[in-house]
Amino acid sequence: MNICVFLSAADLDDRYTVPAREFAELLGRGGHTLVWGGSESGLMKVVADGVQEAGGRLVGVSVDFLAAKARENADEMVIVRDLAERKALLLEKSDAIVIMVGGTGTLDEATEILELKKHGKHTKPVVLLNTAGFYDGLREQFQRMEDEGFLPLPLTELVFFAKDGVGALAYLEESAGLQ
Repeated sequence: MNICVFLSAADLDDRYTVPAREFAELLGRGGHTLVWGGSESGLMKVVADGVQEAGGRLVGVSVDFLAAKARENADEMVIVRDLAERKALLLEKSDAIVIMVGGTGTLDEATEILELKKHGKHTKPVVLLNTAGFYDGLREQFQRMEDEGFLPLPLTELVFFAKDGVGALAYLEESAGLQ
């Protein structure tokens, strides 16, 4: 399965890097392909290293202004013009989406993916990997949106919140009929 992972390119501490590495190893050992932003820095590098070392493939999609930070030994690397093209291509190349910890770029990617799903533009499973409770506040906000009628679909049809990589991958494989 081609699994797109949206995540930070920042250098983070062990409470985020250790679970990210464990998830990456699960992907690689499972024979999955990581589809990601292609960066060779921060948490993006941690995940790419883990997937590749565990036998998985790497498909990167970077943007021209970040091309100097793109991973050189990816199985496939595409450089696009802008962030909008990058998001579209990441979605196109993936069978499922996992959103890990990140900043405003990751949040932008997450909300666009969920908005597209809400409007039926894709039916791919989406997981928010809630490492160390990072997305607790967002989950609460999404629940409020559902409770107050802002979501035309139940929240459970838009996104699955996983507390760890094992739960995230199990959900994705079940959604794809691999279990």
